[in-house]
Amino acid sequence: MSHPSSPGAGAPPVPSRRLFVQGLAAGGVVAGLAGAVPARALANAAPRVATAPQVLSGQQFQLSIGESLANFTGRTRPAITVNGSLPAPILRWREGDTVNVRVANALQGHPTSIHWHGILLPANMDGVPGLSFNGIAPGEAYQYRFTLKQSGTYWYHSHSMFQEQAGLYGALIIDPLQPAPYRFDREHVILLSDWTDMDPGALFRRMKKLAEHDNYYKRTLPDFLRDVRRDGWSAATADRGMWGRMRMTPTDISDINAHTYTYLLNGTAPAGNWTGLFRSGEKVLLRFINGGSMTYFDVRIPGLKMTVVAADGQYIHPVSIDEFRIAPAETFDVIVEPTGQDAFTIFCQDMGRTGYAAGTLAVRHGLQAPIPARDPRPLLTMSDMGHDMGGMGHDMKGMEGGCGANMGHAGHGSAGKAPRHAPSENGNPLVDMQGAATEPKLDDPGIGLRDNGRQVLTYGAMRSLFEDPDGREPSREVELHLTGHMEKFSWSFDGIPFASAEPLRLNYGERMRIVLVNDTMMQHPIHLHGVWSDLENADGEFQVRKHTIDMPPGTRRSYRVRADALGRWAYHCHLLYHMEAGMMREVRIEE
Repeated sequence: MSHPSSPGAGAPPVPSRRLFVQGLAAGGVVAGLAGAVPARALANAAPRVATAPQVLSGQQFQLSIGESLANFTGRTRPAITVNGSLPAPILRWREGDTVNVRVANALQGHPTSIHWHGILLPANMDGVPGLSFNGIAPGEAYQYRFTLKQSGTYWYHSHSMFQEQAGLYGALIIDPLQPAPYRFDREHVILLSDWTDMDPGALFRRMKKLAEHDNYYKRTLPDFLRDVRRDGWSAATADRGMWGRMRMTPTDISDINAHTYTYLLNGTAPAGNWTGLFRSGEKVLLRFINGGSMTYFDVRIPGLKMTVVAADGQYIHPVSIDEFRIAPAETFDVIVEPTGQDAFTIFCQDMGRTGYAAGTLAVRHGLQAPIPARDPRPLLTMSDMGHDMGGMGHDMKGMEGGCGANMGHAGHGSAGKAPRHAPSENGNPLVDMQGAATEPKLDDPGIGLRDNGRQVLTYGAMRSLFEDPDGREPSREVELHLTGHMEKFSWSFDGIPFASAEPLRLNYGERMRIVLVNDTMMQHPIHLHGVWSDLENADGEFQVRKHTIDMPPGTRRSYRVRADALGRWAYHCHLLYHMEAGMMREVRIEE
């Protein structure tokens, strides 16, 4: 999926914002590196052209992780690639097969790893350094071997520091033993991601120092005067005071956006016009994967209805929609039937409406449909964050204090229930707010997607094509709160960052319920390794099987887990910098 670079040597001046957002028409991986990245290599790297995605299939695989040079914005920068490709090659497996994947580390001075996201396998094959194995040292290799117990659309990525942000991610397709419950004539993988010219470690340090760096849209004095005219002086000043005490603004939609990122579709910036072919009247299966480190994408194809047939690799009852939001690490399979025109735009704007990834479905290469205008920037409200000042009343102590325990039967269907906060949250300098009332919000399309005139996918609209595969009622329940501090860019469960947290222990074979409560104003995709997360509806009934559960602000969502995989597993927010900043736990499944 790498593409030719633009010719010319040296780093040109900083590109304009328009160029940065859309990228270069010919941007991509330009050269492999044997070692570090000296300036002359950056200047003189010869382009290496690859015109189509690399697809590897079978049961035996050789993957080499190394450094290459990439140019998406007019500036050549180091990237981490697999077999010289960014994204990594598409791996095509078959359900029931035993695959052997030898992963060699050709990086200079840095260990590496590959995690097979959403794949059921033994703990020592999961690829998380420090938990399931030691990582892959420079110059060494690791043999992954496991039998495939599932089918569908998945992906793989590094679990070592910030390598995922630097390019180490790829699509993973497992063909089913039995025919799929839908028909299609051809398929395309659509892998979305976010690229930065910054060193990812430097970007993390910048977030720790100035978390609001990319929030260009703070409210101004004219905004305040407009609110006074509309709402009155007391309401407007009370609103500003509340946001001020939370150390945030209603424009804090995402931590990092297109002021830093260039958004890619299959490793191609919008100006590069990645194209997937179709013949009129065909049913085309599009396998969407969000491999972004920090970006939620809102996806639509103007002029085409999409029928969602699978979520996180698992079949669901078909849902007809115009648009869907895909969180980092999620996958959605959709079927489209393009007809009536020769080209359609796949438009994937970021949640904060600062930029987009885009590609084209067309009857031949070289065509392009119009790019739609980005939607208006959304603004957070207090009710978005479980702080609705309507019926419940509200005071700031309820947001910044609180008491109670986090274990026990909190009531999985407790819509609008005031949560009981863990003692570890109280007086905690790493917790800057707490939800006063939360609910599942499974039928809420999400901020920026409500009442937009389009049919938008929700969790509530998705139902697995099968009943609860376990069938038992959970025997116990654990409630965990997603917590954070915006200014300090500190993230955690129950106010306890990963380095200080005790493991969450599950008994092998038990069926249990995890209740997540989002106390923060950010959206968090939560991923539990090794086992499925069976999302419940508001009445506590099984609804849809996933490997990543998205948690918008002010939500309380519950899911069932069957602890059928022995070992030590990672449990974390899939926003890469949130995980690195502490929103992670170890889960131990023990006899």
